[in-house]
Amino acid sequence: YGFRAIEPAREPMTLDTIFDCASLTKVIATTSAMMKLFETGKVRMSDRVTEYLPEFQGGHSDITVANLMTHFSGLRPDLELEPPWSGYDTGIALALKDPPAGPPGKKFVYSDINFLLVGEIVHRVGGQMLQDYAKRVLFEPLGMHDTTFLPPAFLLPRIAPTERLKTGEILRGVVHDPTARYMGGVAGDAGLYSTGDDLARFCQMLLNRGEYQGQRLFSPLTVDKFTSPESPGGQPVLRGFGWDIDSPFSGNRGELFPIGTSYGHTGYTGTSLWIDPASQTYVVLLTNSVHPVVKKPITTVRKSVATVIAAAVGYETTGLQPAVWSGLDALEDQGFRPLLNKRVGLITNHTGVDRQGRRNVDQMLAAGVKIAGLYSPEHGIAGKEDHPNIGNSKDAGSGLPVISLFSGNNRPAPHQFQGLDVVVFDIADVGARFYTYMTTMAYAMEECAKDKVPFMLLDRPNPLTGLHVEGPVLDPSLRSFVGYFPMPVRHGMTAGELARMFNGENHIGANLTVIENTGWRRSQWFDATGLPWINPSPNLRSLNAATLYPALALAEYSPNLSVGRGTDRPFEHIGAEFIDGMLLADLLNSQAIPGVRAYPEAFQPEPGAKLGGKKLGGVAFVVTNRDVFDAGRLGVALLVALQKLYPGRIALHANQNLIGSPSLIHGLERGQTTQELLAAEQTAVDQFARVRQNYLIYH
Repeated sequence: YGFRAIEPAREPMTLDTIFDCASLTKVIATTSAMMKLFETGKVRMSDRVTEYLPEFQGGHSDITVANLMTHFSGLRPDLELEPPWSGYDTGIALALKDPPAGPPGKKFVYSDINFLLVGEIVHRVGGQMLQDYAKRVLFEPLGMHDTTFLPPAFLLPRIAPTERLKTGEILRGVVHDPTARYMGGVAGDAGLYSTGDDLARFCQMLLNRGEYQGQRLFSPLTVDKFTSPESPGGQPVLRGFGWDIDSPFSGNRGELFPIGTSYGHTGYTGTSLWIDPASQTYVVLLTNSVHPVVKKPITTVRKSVATVIAAAVGYETTGLQPAVWSGLDALEDQGFRPLLNKRVGLITNHTGVDRQGRRNVDQMLAAGVKIAGLYSPEHGIAGKEDHPNIGNSKDAGSGLPVISLFSGNNRPAPHQFQGLDVVVFDIADVGARFYTYMTTMAYAMEECAKDKVPFMLLDRPNPLTGLHVEGPVLDPSLRSFVGYFPMPVRHGMTAGELARMFNGENHIGANLTVIENTGWRRSQWFDATGLPWINPSPNLRSLNAATLYPALALAEYSPNLSVGRGTDRPFEHIGAEFIDGMLLADLLNSQAIPGVRAYPEAFQPEPGAKLGGKKLGGVAFVVTNRDVFDAGRLGVALLVALQKLYPGRIALHANQNLIGSPSLIHGLERGQTTQELLAAEQTAVDQFARVRQNYLIYH
């Protein structure tokens, strides 16, 4: 569209035009090179920069590689350009000694110096200059034949010119960025040239999580690591390693692509990328907006283009995707044929309804399915009971007897399912490790495996999306009814995916069939599915409460603390007689936990509830941006704040089965910070993520 050049003569834009990528160099070349060094074990993000550049800051600095790549190093935005200087080695020498403007990890300052240093790390550790290393590990394997530093003269006719200098010279094939130009055209922050076709290959490789046309360039976990939020804890700006996720520079995300799970970058010359794994979409916008003179940034154009594209691929302002079907809907569409002429056991409750709100029991019976056994989990078949040892009952709608699986040891009785041809499980989960419906599912799978009865799982969307994996991981020694499998508080999986993982990792041996959701994307929250919301249990009465539940429930077993049971908003506030709501809210908000705010609120649970009739000081929570909200971080931050303000008042060990991590409890007792506690848990979270990846069904 438009013209490749307007001075000294107009030239029409062509699809093979080569653009000065400017700061896209940081993510295309420099970050990709670091990805290769990282996954081959040659560089660790947590290492101090001095491990690789010993003369940095005279050999004494706490700045880490991660600080450089997230722009939280404290270094200044750029080197001084006056008086003029020249040469790559000169530029690196200046960067190595440029004094920081502030401490690392405290403030986001977008800095070219950061990536000058990262480029030099690639040079020293990779054994080649950045342009040669990136060519070997990325450009050549991907077939990015027009992507290069220092473009040769024969490419000049295809290169989009940039700025007219004060001398009258128009830059064409000479890098626009002054620092990179002083350094001879190759730097970690700028200098790369590329085309739309080459960048499409690059973006598709990232959407494929490191693979392109059968060739794997990076591990899927490496791609996930670099494109996930890695900002220091408590920072509202979200940056990956190199990549922008949510910052003042994220205008090219547009209005509709999700915050927190999509990522991109911009270049000063008018270039930008945005990549959305959830919709499998990338946006490449290449302009030379600085030709022939620097003008106002094209932020509005970038935003408009991304918004139009996001709408075209299915994102709406409401996020509504009415085509989502649950496993029940899919089975219903088949007329329940896989269940006909079989003796069926059905494990379900009030959440087992189709898109029209019709119960699975009624629809199955109407289709001629013989339900030979009906079973209920915690809270009973109607979802109204809230006490242990629920007895057997009768289903009011069908008149069928209901056998409770929530009594005694909360397991099916031995040989409970003998004589059945198949056991069907259809219950909505809430996506939290300690929600017991998934343990009931696992116990039923174990019993079915013993009795050689096939197990059919009717899948349903994870209401909290399928993307967020966060919070402390259950220690295997603490396995219980509220913790079946060693996974984080928020696992980001559906019931069907969990069933596959439990069956595979625990070697259950169940004959498992998962009837999958259709039309569901991992990025979708429940309110974007078009499926009817039904309170999954008596005290989870909204999607907002379900979102906060994995955080607030970490402290629920404390006898002197209320999570709001007996009020109209359980799991949306917490309180105790000893809590000063203003102090607690101030302390939590000072940590700047992304996506959530706390405010003081006193409440009084109704008689009969925990702490019923008592006036409690406390705090309520409002989720301000659920896509960046980290329930695991809030939960740990809440425990840290309570322990700091009221040491010894919260019974931490009473909550060990919910917290799941003895080491985290010990850290709380020692006064460790939220950031320190979460950092200590990260290895276990990463290990789980690798296991989890093998069992995911949806994109």
